Amino acid sequence: MLINPTSYHALIADAQAADFQGWDFRWLNGRMLQEEPPWDYVRLVKEQFTNTFSLLDMGTGGGELLTSLIPLPQDTHATETYPPNQSIARERLAPLGVTVHALEQDAPLPFNDSHFDLLINRHEQYDPLEVHRVLKPGGRFITQQVGGLDNLELNQVLETELSFPFRRWGLATALSGLYEANMFVDRAEKAALKTVFTDIGAVVYYLRAISWQVAGFHSRTHDTGLTLIHAIIERLGHFTTTAHRFFIIAHKED
Repeated sequence: MLINPTSYHALIADAQAADFQGWDFRWLNGRMLQEEPPWDYVRLVKEQFTNTFSLLDMGTGGGELLTSLIPLPQDTHATETYPPNQSIARERLAPLGVTVHALEQDAPLPFNDSHFDLLINRHEQYDPLEVHRVLKPGGRFITQQVGGLDNLELNQVLETELSFPFRRWGLATALSGLYEANMFVDRAEKAALKTVFTDIGAVVYYLRAISWQVAGFHSRTHDTGLTLIHAIIERLGHFTTTAHRFFIIAHKED
């Protein structure tokens, strides 16, 4: 029997109607709580700005991160593959002098060889060979990635057979790719972080935004699993999952 059905249906309706733009998760404030990684990605990126004249932000989303990093290096570019984010990023970043490049998924980077002093990448797919190609000799690459086991507990409840196409993606795989591309790794860390959902609406909103987490997700087609999660939240006050993150700093040989 569905526990507190009025609340269940109201929360899901609100989550289905809520807008999501760029990479802005403010709707989840106080409703999805996630531990911070042991490293400070933004601080570490800013520390690399000394003697950096050319910067590329790979997968800028709506430009939220770059905006937080001002003042930016003189020659700053960003890429974005998700069409709804491209116009948002351009509107936000153009006043900062940043050129946003719209890319197709898996397309090569539209830059000459050895163009950039610094590449930054937070949660975006990348090709290690392309990273190496567009970096200047001595150039640096900083990335924080979402590992392939991210919030697996959601899939365990919502799917009869786990899809999880990225489950092999992790620190070891990423390091191997960079080594094969002749990059030199300076620092590498990984972390398992507690994620807490405090209502079923937060779960639905998150799965709408992160559409690759549960393939074909919709509250109607996955209502059996959602009612189970809702029951756990009603009894315990929360549903807890495990976020999978890793972090790498690497450089191209001088």
